[in-house]
Amino acid sequence: MKLRLLALLSILVTSGQAQTTTLGNFVKDNYQKFEYKIPMRDGTKLHTAVYVPKDASATKKYPFMMQRTCYSVAPYGADTYPTQVGPSGTLMREKFIFVYQDVRGRWMSEGTWTNMTPSVTDQQPAPVAKGKKKVTAPVSSTLVDESSDTYDTIEWLLKNVPNNNSRVGQWGISYPGFYTIAGAVAAHPALKASSPQAPVSDFFFDDFHHNGAFIQAYLFTFPVFGVQHPAPTTKDWYLNDFIKTGTTDGFQFQYDLGPLKNVDKYYKGNFFWQETVNHPNYDEFWQKRSIIPHLKNIKHALMTVGGWFDAEDLYGPLNIYKTVEKNNPGTYNTLVMGPFGHGRWSRETGHTLHSNVYFGDSIATFYQRNIEAKFFDHFLKGPGDGKTGLPEAYLFNTGRNEWKTFDKWPADNAQKTQYFLTKEGQLATNKIMGSTEAGGNSFSEFVSDPMKPVPYTEDITTLQGFTPFNYMSEDQRFASRRPDVLTFQTDVLTEDMTLGGEIMAKLKVSTTGTDADWVVKLIDVYPPDEPNHAYMPNKNITLGNYQQMVRSEAMRGRFRNSFEKPEPFKSGEVTDVNFRLQDVLHTFKKGHRMMIQVQSTWFPLIDRNPQKYVDNIYKADAADFQKATHRVYDNSVIEVQVLK
Repeated sequence: MKLRLLALLSILVTSGQAQTTTLGNFVKDNYQKFEYKIPMRDGTKLHTAVYVPKDASATKKYPFMMQRTCYSVAPYGADTYPTQVGPSGTLMREKFIFVYQDVRGRWMSEGTWTNMTPSVTDQQPAPVAKGKKKVTAPVSSTLVDESSDTYDTIEWLLKNVPNNNSRVGQWGISYPGFYTIAGAVAAHPALKASSPQAPVSDFFFDDFHHNGAFIQAYLFTFPVFGVQHPAPTTKDWYLNDFIKTGTTDGFQFQYDLGPLKNVDKYYKGNFFWQETVNHPNYDEFWQKRSIIPHLKNIKHALMTVGGWFDAEDLYGPLNIYKTVEKNNPGTYNTLVMGPFGHGRWSRETGHTLHSNVYFGDSIATFYQRNIEAKFFDHFLKGPGDGKTGLPEAYLFNTGRNEWKTFDKWPADNAQKTQYFLTKEGQLATNKIMGSTEAGGNSFSEFVSDPMKPVPYTEDITTLQGFTPFNYMSEDQRFASRRPDVLTFQTDVLTEDMTLGGEIMAKLKVSTTGTDADWVVKLIDVYPPDEPNHAYMPNKNITLGNYQQMVRSEAMRGRFRNSFEKPEPFKSGEVTDVNFRLQDVLHTFKKGHRMMIQVQSTWFPLIDRNPQKYVDNIYKADAADFQKATHRVYDNSVIEVQVLK
């Protein structure tokens, strides 16, 4: 268990130090390493490793490239070098002054660890006019956050690391992506380019929750985030707090665990688990940890990067890009989305696959050399005037297997189209479904039993890590065969159809219970004669009739009207449940079908809903879990954006 989680952490942290390409002693031969304890404005000292090109001089100056992380800047020691520095081998060979910093309360840094540190420094008084000058209010030494720590670090680096060109860039993947976008708020003037990649943005919609539903697959990660280190250390201080399951069957362990209240026996001393349990709704605790409301007055260049099949942080990159675009007109702001799982664009591979789906060769290499390097070179070494040659959005079409560029995202040529979920199991664009008009009483129904939940995958996995990787594009035929999964599909397509943009589920439902979750999946159904490609990881899978999941999302029904104020369903009453499935860029090819699946359990990806309303599901008793019959009415629609 411990080894598996640590391996997953190495994937999560992916920072260029974790590339698969062997680079030998390049770092040691070309860089000089220094370690510093950089003081913040409140006196807390943060451990920082700095790698300076050996040929840096007064006539050959380099910009800074910085990553701040809660996952360790190892290896420690000024004489110990990693095999790679920077976001890619390309940028490492081009040479920058690379900076890695342990954030507060982590590893070798002082201070107290806080998950998703609330932003406060951007709320300090703005400069006020006094005569012809602007006078800035004194900087508070007690108001500190990730923005202020980034600012103070940059200020120190500029003054104390010689032969720099006075420009700074930053990048980070996953949690370090949060530190990157947080550092872009109330930023230091020398910060010229930031690239938040798979950034965490709001724990109620990414990572630990999806629309309020708890991501139970994250259960084993809580020691990483909920145990304070006793003092600065190079050791994994939380290892003894991992749950010891005694099995490799993650589904069975989580099923036998029963209600979430039974987790307390493992995590009584885990402060983050206790915070999660005590804040089941989107209250101030979660709201003040969201970075989204603070993305204002950003002046420097941003390139937000994500993967279409990122099971951990898909909400973050899409919504950070959209918010920056809305709140900061005129700011250089670009979005890159590739056919990747979490952070996989940072590792060069030959064949690019996700689950059993093959997208092409060397796609991560193309991104690193032609997109990422171009962005940082322009703003940190080049003219910095925004004429990068990159588009507003560089997005991979996961149906055509090709990169597409857009001057705007969502695209102007997107046409909103509604598909109705008919009783006959069809996805129909017309408002007449069978013999019943939209708005009538025709419905499809199923019995949802928390004791017999729909699994999120057909595979048996340990689930001893972060969110499962492959399920985001996995074959859904196993789910189609279950009576508690409703399936709707189009006729065979007679021409290609490309969806580009946000997907909305607008369900009209009822239940015999008083609470329910709703899971909607968008699926690409392959033709029966679809050949297998040459790189199938599972030789027992056939792509004929394959049901590839393209997008999916869960909605905890109690939050249908407000994430802050949950409310029960009234048994038998038709109710609207509307939620987003996030963006896609996917072509459903001629000969394929588009399918929608609707279900109520998705275990143990998300926790089970008792289906009897209780104030706090984390404290529900076993007796609260009950069967319920759910209905989905014919005037329910899935709203997509079709590119014309």
